[in-house]
Amino acid sequence: MAGVDNPVLVEVLRGDRVESLHRGAFVAVDADGTVVMMAGDVDRPIFPRSAIKLIQALPLIETGAADGCGLGDSELAIAGASHSGEPGHVEAASSILTKAGIAPAALECGCHWPMGEDAARRLFCEGVQPNVLHNNCSGKHAGFLCTCGKQGWPTENYVQPDHPMQAAIRDVMTEVTGAAHGPDNMAIDGCSIPTYAIGLTAMARGMAKMASGQGLESQRAGAAARLMKAAMAEPWYVAGTDRACTAMMKAAAGRLYAKTGAEGVYCGAIPELGIGFALKCDDGTTRAAEAMAAGLVAKLLPSDWLADKMAAIARTPIKTRIGAVVGDVRPTGPLG
Repeated sequence: MAGVDNPVLVEVLRGDRVESLHRGAFVAVDADGTVVMMAGDVDRPIFPRSAIKLIQALPLIETGAADGCGLGDSELAIAGASHSGEPGHVEAASSILTKAGIAPAALECGCHWPMGEDAARRLFCEGVQPNVLHNNCSGKHAGFLCTCGKQGWPTENYVQPDHPMQAAIRDVMTEVTGAAHGPDNMAIDGCSIPTYAIGLTAMARGMAKMASGQGLESQRAGAAARLMKAAMAEPWYVAGTDRACTAMMKAAAGRLYAKTGAEGVYCGAIPELGIGFALKCDDGTTRAAEAMAAGLVAKLLPSDWLADKMAAIARTPIKTRIGAVVGDVRPTGPLG
């Protein structure tokens, strides 16, 4: 089975006994593409899923669509988000479409209940069914439609691999990560757009380029910086209340970009160091990927106040139904 030789990176304790273990791989590279820290099989192709949404949002800036529609930081942040479907998230995604003159019905991401428990409960209690704007990817898709409108591309079937929007994303992803994106490594993501299996090293190098601008032509470097700054300035729009991405970026106060993806993937960057990172929890568990991400950032910033904050975030208490702490989830091995 793939990944069986990867190291244990997270352990789950109940009392003083290890109850569960999570294996995985991670890699961090600097602006030159040199590996700074790694463990496990970092070149095995995996699907990045939502962890690379920031790169997918580049055409929104580069085509002039964002400026043409007057999008602000919260809207740029939601365009690269996996949001919780809270009212403010729905409003931000809707705002992009309104400014682009496109109806929400054009979204082809599908519909699901909000990821945020309180938001889902509120809809249920009000007897309201969720709509496409509650989809955690609605902001990203709103950005796609905004780009289509600017470019004069059809807004129908924009999720299909042969649509100009997806071709543009494919070209951007290939250039920024340095990894091939084509039919041989393509599958379909949960929100219906193509996703491509590439190595963690390629993802990390892409994030390092996004953070430093090194290896990108000037216009793209500017677009990357703008998107990353918007996400760090408005981290709630990237994820939401009580979400790890938001918590880490809030704690870092503009020094960290972090983004989760389905099936235990995480990507991020420390702009001041020009470092990008990527990781994958073999069993796809979100709790473990979050612990890995915060633990990795702590290791990349030794003797820094932010390292202490990340180390604290990396440990999640396990509680009983009455709130007593009886264990925790924590990084271990090279991240411990």
